[in-house]
This record gives sequence, structure tokens and C-alpha cells, in this order.
Amino acid sequence: MTIPMIPLDPGLYIVATPIGNLGDLSPRAADILSRADLLAVEDSRVTAGLLRHIGVKRPMQPYHDHNADQVRPALLARLATEAVALVSDAGTPLISDPGYKLVRDARAAGHMVVTIPGPCAAVAALTLAGLPTDRFLFMGFLPAKEKARADAVAEVATVRATLVLYESGPRLSACLSALATGLGDREAAVTREITKRFEEAVTGTLSALAARYENAPPKGEIVIVVAPPGDPAPASMEDADAALAEALTRLPASKAAGDVAKRLGLDRKALYARALEMKAAASD
Repeated sequence: MTIPMIPLDPGLYIVATPIGNLGDLSPRAADILSRADLLAVEDSRVTAGLLRHIGVKRPMQPYHDHNADQVRPALLARLATEAVALVSDAGTPLISDPGYKLVRDARAAGHMVVTIPGPCAAVAALTLAGLPTDRFLFMGFLPAKEKARADAVAEVATVRATLVLYESGPRLSACLSALATGLGDREAAVTREITKRFEEAVTGTLSALAARYENAPPKGEIVIVVAPPGDPAPASMEDADAALAEALTRLPASKAAGDVAKRLGLDRKALYARALEMKAAASD
């Protein structure tokens, strides 16, 4: 006797799937995939392999960057009466994958939205890299064109956080070189094939890693993790005097001292005394 499957409540289910090792699919994720009325998938061939692993067949609708705007209205309409599971080819949907607009519109329409958390390559790479994890910035893929890539790196050069990026093997060395040029030669890690048989994490400076992969682009899914910037060198007296001179052209001495103290991390009282000396010297 076959026990009928209990249907899921209507709504959108965001389901994380393995990034390599199929054993990482959680029991809850497998249950949702087995009972959903429809799977919104990045590539039906990839998801079909995952469904074979758990021994089920479910209807699938491709949902990706190229068709999202056309497909989204029909998916939203189905959420009123059906359970739709959103999956990507690997990892957590919406992380460097389409989906946030579907979540936003589903919530705006009053539909239930549920997340089924699981693997994420960016977070897994952080655990392997041996770099600070208390604050990090995920950047996805950098632009392919040199100027746009350099501009993107420049935007985060002063961000005091570990950086996490995705990259492909053929572009890896150029990406690492761009990071070294724009950020300085920081410590970094190149992780690839996470959870798979040939998983590895190679650490070193950005320039050393760029040289390592220049003529030997690796295969597999790659995540780059870059250390945050080091502590800035303390400001010199020349820096303080120059900053005070500029600030005194627009502020009284007390406010000029406070402004420079905040920007350079120096003692406000000492700066105020110096500002008074500079004003007295200028009036002589």
C-alpha cells in the first residue's frame, strides 16, 4: 500500500542544493523537492540528476537570467495555489544567481516565502581560507573587461573586510593580478572543487597566486578569498599640519582639530594646541 504524499502549503520554497557532493543535500531539502508542485530551475538537466539521486521526478520550469522577466509572472500566479521550489544548479539560490526579484514580488503579493538553507560555495571557501571571517564582502564575478574590472576592485580597496569572489579557471590569473594591482599584494586563498574529490585551498600572496596559475589555469568551480587591508600607517606630523592647514581655511580651530582627529586618528587636544600655534604664526 502506497502512503499518499502530504502536499506542501502553497508558496515559494528557496532550496539550497549541493555544490559538489550529493551527500550534502539535507533531508529537509530532499523532502521539499519531492513534494513541490513545480521546480523553478536554472538548468533542468542538472536538477534532473539531483532528482535521480533522491529517486523522484517532478515538473520543472527553467528560470534563469535570460528568461526570468518572461517567466516570473506565471510563477507568481501559481504561488497562490501551488508550492514552487526555486533551485540553482549548485548551492544557495540568489547567491550570484537570479531569484531576488521573484522573492521580492512573491512577498509583495502576499505569498508565503520559505528558505531551506544549505551549501554555499562562498561561505564554504571562507572556512577553508584561514583568513578573517568576522566581516566579509561577497563580490560575485568581477567584470571580464580590464577597465571595468579595475574600477570594481578600486571601489573596495579601502573596505576593511575579507573579500570573496567567484572566478573561472581561464580568467583566474588575470583576476588575481588585477586584485594585486588594485588592493596591494595581500594574503589570499584560491579554493576550488569544494566538497568534491579534488578539493583544494592554495594560499599565498595575490601576486604569487597569479604567477602560479598564469600558465596553468585550474579546472572546476573557483572561489577567491582575499584578506582585508592591514592597519594604515600612523599619520606623520607633516600629514597633520597639512590637514590642519586645510581645515583652518574653513573651520575655527576647535572644529578643525576635531575634523582632523577623526580623519587621521590623532589626539584632538594635541591637534587643537597645534592649530592655535598655526593661527598665531599666521597672524604675526
